[in-house]
Amino acid sequence: MVIHRRTIARPVALQGPALFTGLDASMSVLPAPAGTGIVLRTKEDEAPATIAHLSDKPVHPAFAGRRPRCTTLAVGTHTVAMTEHALGALAGLGITDAIIETRAPELPIDDGSAGTLTAEILSAGVTILDDTIEPIRLREPIEFSDADAVITAEPFDGIDYAYHLDYGQGSPIPAATARWTGDADDFARSIAPARTFSTSEEAEQARAAGLFARFTPADLLVIGPGGPIDNAWRFADEPARHKLLDLIGDLALLARPLYARVRAHKSGHADTHALCRLVLRSLSNK
Repeated sequence: MVIHRRTIARPVALQGPALFTGLDASMSVLPAPAGTGIVLRTKEDEAPATIAHLSDKPVHPAFAGRRPRCTTLAVGTHTVAMTEHALGALAGLGITDAIIETRAPELPIDDGSAGTLTAEILSAGVTILDDTIEPIRLREPIEFSDADAVITAEPFDGIDYAYHLDYGQGSPIPAATARWTGDADDFARSIAPARTFSTSEEAEQARAAGLFARFTPADLLVIGPGGPIDNAWRFADEPARHKLLDLIGDLALLARPLYARVRAHKSGHADTHALCRLVLRSLSNK
């Protein structure tokens, strides 16, 4: 099947506080010619949003020496954090060429989902370009595991991504599996609106470390023993759907659609980043 490259028909913008830094942040998504790819642009520089430009700089001092809580990209001498939701929105809608422009070190969190940005892009319109893009096709299965986190990619003629979330017995976060097979309408309806989340214990620890000062549980999804605090589920399996959104956004760092059956179990950003590197290594060994 031929995949045509796509861009956004006109610019869209999003602004609001950033999750980890708490700074006022804004971003724009701009149309781009075929072959541009997804580019992250700051005031001083720009860089492709690819795994080669991944940064291990922690978004906040509280995360120094810990696994990344978001996907941060290096742009010249600067970094931009929390890119995965914007990348997920673009990938979920099949957009291959666009410029994400910001002057902030972290993209705005909005309500913790990609729903608003996805709706703005759909309202602006998607332009189908004449050029085509070749998806990544695997020759053999690839697996990355770390402790109890496992993520695999198997050869498949299309997109079939699934995330299985399970925090164990007694967790207020329900175990569930969310799946996406590449349909843009399904992404916009069922995945983009799913919000980032934390348990009440995690939220209290974060506040003690100086994080989330600008947010309350009514703004973002905080889950207590009885479920969401001052909030409500958008989907019964919303946490699993949000993890799938993160997975889609992180796989977008491959810069081409990954045609594969991907299964992620208890994995996070670092695990998907590692899988991306293994995928690219397998291509270079052909």
